[in-house]
Amino acid sequence: MKESEDIRGLQLTLGVYVVIFALKLVIYFATGVMALLAEALHTLSDMFISGFLLVATVYSRKTADETHMFGYGRAQNVAALVAATLFISFTSYKLYEEAIPRLFRSEEASYQNLSLALGVIVLSMLLAAAPLVRLLRQKERGATAKAQMVELINDELGLLAALLGTLFIMWGQPIADPIATIAVATLIAINAIGLFRENASFLLGRSPEPEYLAEVERLARSVPGVLGVHDLRAEYIGPGTVHAGMHIEVQRGLPVEEAERIAKEVQD
Repeated sequence: MKESEDIRGLQLTLGVYVVIFALKLVIYFATGVMALLAEALHTLSDMFISGFLLVATVYSRKTADETHMFGYGRAQNVAALVAATLFISFTSYKLYEEAIPRLFRSEEASYQNLSLALGVIVLSMLLAAAPLVRLLRQKERGATAKAQMVELINDELGLLAALLGTLFIMWGQPIADPIATIAVATLIAINAIGLFRENASFLLGRSPEPEYLAEVERLARSVPGVLGVHDLRAEYIGPGTVHAGMHIEVQRGLPVEEAERIAKEVQD
C-alpha cells in the first residue's frame, strides 16, 4: 500500500513539473529574470529525476530471485543516491556558474513584465504544494518518496528566493537576481548532500536503531524454551524492510525436532 502511494505521489509530481517547467521558461523569455531561468533548469532536472525515481520504485517491487535473494528494495536507495548526485553536479553547479558572474555586472541586466513573473512564481508555488502535501500526509515513505519530498521542499524554498529576488528587482535592486539564484543553488547542494549521505548509509548495510534491535531480542527471549540470544545482526534491505539473524540458546539435550519448533516460533 505504501509503495502504491509512493508511485501515485511521484506520478502527480512528474505531471506538475511538466506544467511548471513550461510556465517558468516562457516567463523567463518574457521578463529576463535569471532566477526564473535557474528555476526552469531546476525543474527540468527534476523532471528527469522524478521519472528515474518512479522507474526505480516500480523496479524495487520485483520479488527475490537467485541473483538478489533479498529482493530489489535497495533500488530506491540507488535512485535517491543518483538523484542527489545530479542535484549537486548538474543543477547546483550550473546555477553557480550562471549567477556568480552576474554579481559583478548586475546593472547590465534588463527586465520587463515583472508583475507577470511574480504571478507565475506564486502559481508555481501553489502547484508544487499539491504533491508535497500528499507526501507529507503519508505515514510512511520509501527512499524515492523521501528524495522526491526533499526536492519538492527545495522547489518551494527556491521559488521563495526567486519571489524575493523579483520583488527586490522591482524595488530597484537588480543584484537581488543573482543573489536569489545563488541561494537556490546553495539550498539544492545542502539538501542533496544530506540525501546522498543517508542513502549511502543504507547501501553500505545500515543497521536499525538500537531500540529496534532490543525489541527483536526481547521478542525472541519471550518464546518459551529460549534460554538466551546472542550474535543478533540486522540490516535494511529495502524501505522499511529488515533482514535479521541471531543465535538462540535452548536446553542442552533437547530433541532436534523440539529445537526446530522453538526456532520456528522465534522466526514467526
